[in-house]
Amino acid sequence: MAMWDRIKDQAKGLQQSQGARGSGGQGRPGQGSGSRSGGGSKAQLVGVLKSQLASLKTELKSGSYRDASMAMCALVAAADGSVDPAERQHVESLILQNDVLRNFPPEQLQQRFNKHVDQLTFNFQQGRTEVMQEIAKAAKKPVEAKAVVQTGFVVAGADGYIAPAEEQVLREACAALNLSPQEFGL
Repeated sequence: MAMWDRIKDQAKGLQQSQGARGSGGQGRPGQGSGSRSGGGSKAQLVGVLKSQLASLKTELKSGSYRDASMAMCALVAAADGSVDPAERQHVESLILQNDVLRNFPPEQLQQRFNKHVDQLTFNFQQGRTEVMQEIAKAAKKPVEAKAVVQTGFVVAGADGYIAPAEEQVLREACAALNLSPQEFGL
């Protein structure tokens, strides 16, 4: 558990140091910043979470982590209520390039991710319920539960920006996994 305390400390340190420098000009061009004053710190936080996730690669080999992570990736992709083909392909590519997810055969990952995206696309509310149930199964193992949220964060932040809808589904996943959203800067 000490590792997760270090992750929290690193994330807090990044957020504090970013806050001390100010937030001028850190938003993504063409997008309103709203309450997104810490856009740069979110990108740094994603980097820290990605590194910490990679350090757990040897521990994250269970089917429950695989399945919950694919559900999380689908939920992040569909956070705005739809998934266009280009977005689906982009997230699928991120999944296949993820070092930790290379613990699993690519066809298993693709099949599970696409199943969840199809559920969410067909009937978003019902699909969302089913996806959240799949995510919640990882709550039994705290290391895997945190890794599922980290995986979602890495996918959401791959473009350097985490949209409010993506933040919301990450918060909901934290609730389903009995984790504090503040632990992830949410």
